[in-house]
Amino acid sequence: MSTEIVSLAVLVIVFLVATVRGVNMGALALVAAFVVGLAVYDLEVDGVLAGFPSDLFVILVGVTYLFALAKNNGTVDWIVHAAVRAVGGRVALVPWAMFLVCAAVTAIGAVSPAAVAIVAPVAMGFALRYRINPVMMGMMVVQGATAGSFSPIGVFGSITNGVVDQNDLPGNQLVLFLTTFTAAATIAAITYVAFGGRALLARGKETETVAAMGAEAEAASHAVMRERSAGTPHSAVEAGRTARGAGPGSGDGTGDGTGDGADAEKHTLNAQRIVTLLGLGALMVGALGFDLDVGFTALTIAVVLTLVFPDSAKGAVEKISWGTVLLIGGIVTYVNLLQDQGVVDWLGEQVAEVGAPLVAALLICLIAAIVSAFASTTGIIGALIPLAVPFLLTDQVNAIGLIAALAISSSVVDCSPFSTNGALVVANADAADRELVFKRLMQWGMSIVLIAPLVAWAALVVTTT
Repeated sequence: MSTEIVSLAVLVIVFLVATVRGVNMGALALVAAFVVGLAVYDLEVDGVLAGFPSDLFVILVGVTYLFALAKNNGTVDWIVHAAVRAVGGRVALVPWAMFLVCAAVTAIGAVSPAAVAIVAPVAMGFALRYRINPVMMGMMVVQGATAGSFSPIGVFGSITNGVVDQNDLPGNQLVLFLTTFTAAATIAAITYVAFGGRALLARGKETETVAAMGAEAEAASHAVMRERSAGTPHSAVEAGRTARGAGPGSGDGTGDGTGDGADAEKHTLNAQRIVTLLGLGALMVGALGFDLDVGFTALTIAVVLTLVFPDSAKGAVEKISWGTVLLIGGIVTYVNLLQDQGVVDWLGEQVAEVGAPLVAALLICLIAAIVSAFASTTGIIGALIPLAVPFLLTDQVNAIGLIAALAISSSVVDCSPFSTNGALVVANADAADRELVFKRLMQWGMSIVLIAPLVAWAALVVTTT
């Protein structure tokens, strides 16, 4: 068996073991890089570590550190509350508010599962109390998280753009963001119509104030997070009632929706929240308009916030997404090892021999969707783009279009209940609805696995090649 096949087989095993056993894929990939580098390619440890992606490390640490500060100082809570108030009591707009909240949170640096974990308890609490289909609400949350993730300072966007830059591929950050956002929004719109959106529109404005809705759902969110950590399976609304000491039918709030002084302060723009929002805006403008390094710019803004507002920075370093940093660091280190040893060039030659570049591009998108529905989206993005580099450099297909199609194929399938985001939605559904939500997410997830790559390939690869 050739060394190329052996090293690629090890990569497949890493994905399988991580999916089945729940081990961090990056840790497995680092071990695989060490074993394969020494045993198969007779390298020294320094030769293996030469492939560690230091630039991606800085990007991931920078954007997730900045998000942790935004969460600590209440900026994220303010964004959620502002979106809830913005719908003005119109229940039909609540699912779209949840979509946009998730998109905003991931666009400023939250990893996708973290955004879903923040918003899903609130959203599913709304769904139960206001008779909104929980499947629709769950899909809106997951697709919202996907929609924002490919912003220039989003985690998926940072990884994709970093890998593109590393491999000297043509890239366009704005095209990547807009195409993935459009794809996720389109799926959300289809879901909205399919699961009762028109009936919600017919209901008009509810008599209960949106502020009371926000108080109910927010209390439910915090209680669910506490109970989840204690291992107690309750629905979001039940948890909210327990947290308030209220019985069934309560939760009409304080009338003005602000609660006590502490609640009012929590939902008010203060100096550090304004500075944080300005910093996030500056990071976006710097990345898109001035091609500034996302990682170091995010770290600079985070350090400035820490110096100016030290109290809100406590514990922020611990909240950096170290699991994601380890995952992408390990995967990219292993793939870089394959590149250095000529395995990626060999694979590109095999793909080119297929003789039908458009067919090969479709197969790559299908592989991305299938693997990502069960394994890590972050890992598949970090692995597939480098593996496709030789194929992309042949100019047989449009590189920008195929990268965008790969991004869409690997991310919109996160609604599958076998992925982290889908599982979070199921876990936050009311106990009576949980089995139905699981079944519907599985049906929709598997359908998207087949349809999304085909549509993305046709729209972004076939039409641009």
